[in-house]
Amino acid sequence: MGAVYFYHLTRRPLEVALPMLLDRALAAGWRVAVRGTARDRMDWLDGKLWLEPADGFLPHGLSGGPHDARQPILLTEAAGPAPNGAHCLMSIDGAEVAPEEVQALERTCILFDGADAAATAHARGQWKALTDAGCAAQYWSEESGRWEKKAEAGTQSD
Repeated sequence: MGAVYFYHLTRRPLEVALPMLLDRALAAGWRVAVRGTARDRMDWLDGKLWLEPADGFLPHGLSGGPHDARQPILLTEAAGPAPNGAHCLMSIDGAEVAPEEVQALERTCILFDGADAAATAHARGQWKALTDAGCAAQYWSEESGRWEKKAEAGTQSD
């Protein structure tokens, strides 16, 4: 059973924080689905991922292509299982995540912009819904300048 990690972005924008998390997920041997809510935003993210990280390459593709199943990182707006057999789901821009997905995957990450009050409120609602459904969750903040775990729910010690 997996867990959901909430990443409260306060110092770095999505296009900087996401490549770091994607790199870690690939290093763990995971295929990743990045779920957003709008195709134009996923197109924008696709362009950013071709540029970052400057010292490497994040192999990825946009959903809807002939090779979706072969993509180590698949950018999509679709709910449900990703065609690339993802082990990890990264939700951006308030994309919905179901408790069943969290429990079926190795890791689920929800990234949200701390400068956006609506995004923060939505993430709080997701935390409540997912933990109420029995999902293990962690909340991470970069407010101090580095990622620190600030809260945890649904673990053996709870």
